Order: sequence, then C-alpha cells, then structure tokens
Amino acid sequence: MNVSLPAGPTTASMRLTPCHACSLLNPRLLDGFPCPRCGAVLHRRKPNSLARTWAFLIAAAIFYIPANLLPMMITQSAMMTTQSVFEISHDTILTGIVYLWISGSKALSILVLIASVVVPLLKMMALTVLLLSVHFRSTWRIRQQTRLYRLLEVIGRWSMLDIFVVAILAALVRAGKLATISLGSGALAFSSVVVLTMLASLSFDPRLLWDSLDANND
Repeated sequence: MNVSLPAGPTTASMRLTPCHACSLLNPRLLDGFPCPRCGAVLHRRKPNSLARTWAFLIAAAIFYIPANLLPMMITQSAMMTTQSVFEISHDTILTGIVYLWISGSKALSILVLIASVVVPLLKMMALTVLLLSVHFRSTWRIRQQTRLYRLLEVIGRWSMLDIFVVAILAALVRAGKLATISLGSGALAFSSVVVLTMLASLSFDPRLLWDSLDANND
C-alpha cells in the first residue's frame, strides 16, 4: 500500500538545477554547461547513473562467486614428511572461517563471515532493490528506501574493513608454523568485489527514487 507523502516545491518542479559544488540554483536550460559561479558542470541527476550502477553491480556479482570459491591465500609450510619437505595448502575464505571456528577463535570467525561474505552480499541485494524500484517507478516505502541508501553509504565507509579482516585471517590461519603465505586468485576477485560495490553505491543517485513520486503527483 502506497502512503501519500506531502508534495512540496522541488527544484525539479521549478525547473531548476542545483550545482553539486556550490549549491547555486540554475535554470534547467543550463544542464550540461558550467556553473556561472564555480565552473562545475551542471547535471540535474548523476549522468548515466542507472547504467553505471547496473554495470558495477553485475560485475561485483560475477566476481563474488570466485572470491568465495577460489583460494584466498596459498600457504607453504616447512614440514618434514616422507614424501615432501614442504606442505602446500590452498585456503579460501570459507575454509579459513571453518579453521578459525575449530581452533577456538569463534568471535574472529564470525567477524570474517560477516565482513567478507554477508556484508558484500547484502550490499548487492540492497542496491538491486533500489535499482528495480527506480526501473519500475515504484513509490512503495520510498522513505525507507532512501534510508536504506544512507545505510549503504555508511557501510561503504568501512568497506576496506573486509580487506583488513582477510589480512588478519592470513596471519592467523598458519600462525605458529614456519610458513610462507602468498595471495591466491581469490584475493584479487575479493578486492574487485569490494571496489565494485563501492563504485556502484557511489554511482547510484537516490534522487531518482523521488522522481517517480514527482511524476505521480504531476
């Protein structure tokens, strides 16, 4: 059920374009031209916001699979055995989480699970919901959708925590052994997911959510 929100004058209804740099209100006719006050290029909305957000989001979803399946790190430990001097193991994010849980570091294993598996997935799901809402011109719980985007912005500031947690994982999985740890192909995929989700969030223009409301009011 759609809730009727109070309609008030907006820059769109008054055919004005605010400058993103200095907030000067300019006539809509100046879209694409430099701002008379600061010189920044005027855009009523982020250029190609939906296309760029979809592109970054789809790429992040593609990289998300190998990020969790491919080895995050390759550990070469000095082990005297009957067959080989070295023991080589390939650890993914999931096997690292299991190792931390079994070894007694349950709090750290939960932190790695949330930061490296759950959070990126939830970010991609939330962006998908927002993009579909704009595509279908939905005004359902539009305020809650705007708050959801604000939450994504807050989470985005801590996105590099994922990389930091994986670094801790690399230090602890083979702690206590004479070992050489090198990054696996999963590390590149995981870093790509973090960067691409950040770019997707930055590319999305939340004002597009409210354009549907303005269209309905008109």
